[in-house]
Amino acid sequence: MLLKLGYRKRIVSKCSIARKKSQGPEHASTEYSIPKERGRLYCRLHSPLSATTSFTDSMPPHEGLVHPKEYDIKDSNVELIGSDLDHRVKYNSAATEPAWNNGSIGQEPGLFVWRIENFEVIPWPKERTGEFYNGDSYIVLHSYKVGDKLGHDIFFWLGSKTTQDEAGTAAYKTVELDEFLHGTATQHREIEQEPSEEFLGLFRHISIRSGGVRSGFHHVEPEAPKEILTLLRVFKHPTVGRSIIVHEVEPTWQSLDENDVFVLDKGDKIWVWQGKNCSPMEKAKAAQVVNDMTLAKHIDVEVLSQLESRSRVIVDLLGGKEADPATFQAPRPGRFAKRTDEGSDVRSRKLFRLSDSSGTLTFDLVKDGQRVSKSDLVGNDVFLYDVGNRLWVWQGSEASQREKALWLKVAQHYVRQLQNQLPEAHYIPIAKVVEGYESPAFMRAIEA
Repeated sequence: MLLKLGYRKRIVSKCSIARKKSQGPEHASTEYSIPKERGRLYCRLHSPLSATTSFTDSMPPHEGLVHPKEYDIKDSNVELIGSDLDHRVKYNSAATEPAWNNGSIGQEPGLFVWRIENFEVIPWPKERTGEFYNGDSYIVLHSYKVGDKLGHDIFFWLGSKTTQDEAGTAAYKTVELDEFLHGTATQHREIEQEPSEEFLGLFRHISIRSGGVRSGFHHVEPEAPKEILTLLRVFKHPTVGRSIIVHEVEPTWQSLDENDVFVLDKGDKIWVWQGKNCSPMEKAKAAQVVNDMTLAKHIDVEVLSQLESRSRVIVDLLGGKEADPATFQAPRPGRFAKRTDEGSDVRSRKLFRLSDSSGTLTFDLVKDGQRVSKSDLVGNDVFLYDVGNRLWVWQGSEASQREKALWLKVAQHYVRQLQNQLPEAHYIPIAKVVEGYESPAFMRAIEA
């Protein structure tokens, strides 16, 4: 039977269907459930429409467009291949994507970054590598030597304020780039709030700024004029070696924390506030950030330690003239204050199998808490391996086209279901590897 999965999507697969009356709008959607006794994930239809109804997209790519909705990672709306967005992306793409055909992609090692702008893949300036805006979506390709061949990791990075259009285009174009690289790349979904170790390891430092590009055919309201004050928080990632995060925060004294370094750009002067417990590495990185900022404009810089009485001037500039806190303690942005392996010891490792060998697409629990080895993975199916802090998808070399097409959709539905027990499960990084081209990180997960 053909299902329409949300909005005007056309992707559809034959699944075991249980009909249920819908109390909501006349759209069909899928819900996955795992009966304990069988460990099987079924696709269930919630729709008042006929079970035999099929859907096609007849709208021209420019019709019916509305103000873009901000992407909500909890909704998992990256599942857009085959939707009206799919067609709009195709409409804006040439037979070959210029971004992939610059003579370097797939031909030489290196780090390549693109930002999604108006449904197009636009190269990001080399000098801004490591800089991201929370209102945007990006694609990052890391190509590296493996003997006499190239290995590839493709990351699509989703800012916390990116739109559905941008997120969907980034996911779609990641698949397209993988196809351009002959389907051998490891694909990663990266969320601003909790990037993976592999992603952080690509950059000297990560800088996350507020704002973003206008999106797509929609008209997005221009951003409000920038505040006179810009405050950057510089801190060491809690678990990833020497990785340093530079994150724009609200320019208020309540954003200060004595464990980190802060850079305040006032326009006519830059101030650096060093918390009394900050590390030498954070001080050094803040100095580098300030150096980069002063290359474009020659202005005064003053560095003050929290322990100096004069540091009070920075608190005053941030609106804290009447405040007299005993300590400065502010949670770090997103989930950077938490360990990225949180929850890995709470949930046992699970291995699932996605297969349509029976003619019906099924998702079965294969192992729960037991050791997983490479021999458990069968080449004619797709497997999902939940290791707690990461969701790995292994694609067999003989997997069917339907299994290959649905891996991201199934992985995100699985994560959505986990939210019933773990509300922040939607932040879990998701990565897919292909049989014969497994990444070192995946092999370590299997061998653990």
